[in-house]
Amino acid sequence: MKNKQSQSLRSIALSFLLFSGVFSLNAQNQVIPLWTKIPDEIKAADYKEKEVLKEGKMESTSQVSVPTLSIFIPKNIKPNQTAVVICPGGGYTHLAFDKEGTKVAEWFNSIGIAAFVLKYRMPTDLTMKNKNVGPLQDAQEALRYVRQNAAKWNIDPNKIGILGFSAGGHLAATLSTHYDDKVYESAFKVSARPDFSLLIYPVISMENEITHKGSQTNLLGNNPSQELIDTFSNEKKVTAKTPPAFLIHATDDTVVIPENSINYYLSLKKNGVTAELHLYEKGGHGFGLGVNDTSKFWTRDCIEWLKANGYN
Repeated sequence: MKNKQSQSLRSIALSFLLFSGVFSLNAQNQVIPLWTKIPDEIKAADYKEKEVLKEGKMESTSQVSVPTLSIFIPKNIKPNQTAVVICPGGGYTHLAFDKEGTKVAEWFNSIGIAAFVLKYRMPTDLTMKNKNVGPLQDAQEALRYVRQNAAKWNIDPNKIGILGFSAGGHLAATLSTHYDDKVYESAFKVSARPDFSLLIYPVISMENEITHKGSQTNLLGNNPSQELIDTFSNEKKVTAKTPPAFLIHATDDTVVIPENSINYYLSLKKNGVTAELHLYEKGGHGFGLGVNDTSKFWTRDCIEWLKANGYN
């Protein structure tokens, strides 16, 4: 009888832990709103987020006007662990939230790294006063939020990186080169500078010859000035203080051509910033954690880079 009672008590306790999110395999512990007050917001009743669900999970989403942070903390996280803020891609029109967000966060958790998936606002004149900096505001605030609360999750505040795919890679590179730009008033007094960046088939440049035209138009508008193009061509904004970077691209990527990664790598090298670039022969664009061909092993290369730089 006592055994049955103790089993029953254990079951109740376990149910409570599962319900409370304390006990989790590698849980998405919570989704939080990024802002209490979104900066430079314009209310647009007709501009509503459009989620695409698959088997109960958000596969992608568009028309994002209320940014969130999805928090993934690995079970039994070690003290002073690394964390990564993840920016899914989607040409600044939508977010490939599962393939380039949730799944990536779960992979990071599997190697003991905390992950935070940023659902950033899509740049549009309908919901923001200056659409050029809307995504950057979200990225700066996300990095600051994680750093401000690092102790809560056993995260080392000096081991917080940014990862981005495609247009999310542009945002990650923008944060890496514009982390000190004062684009809003933050309640946090900590730096928005990432300690490292992981750039996966990223859009880097806004220059017409090599940019992804859709990303350029959505972020900067039609016929942007050369000054605006220069500002958001991140290969032109690298300094000696730009965070170290791990970059990957497929040579046969025709959507975002590899010159984006190559030029950023060369700028980092020129400025004495630690950088590693992998150009895979095949893989195309949008392969997420890796699907076919040589690009499928990029996660293995990434783990080795993180280890070599003391982040894993």
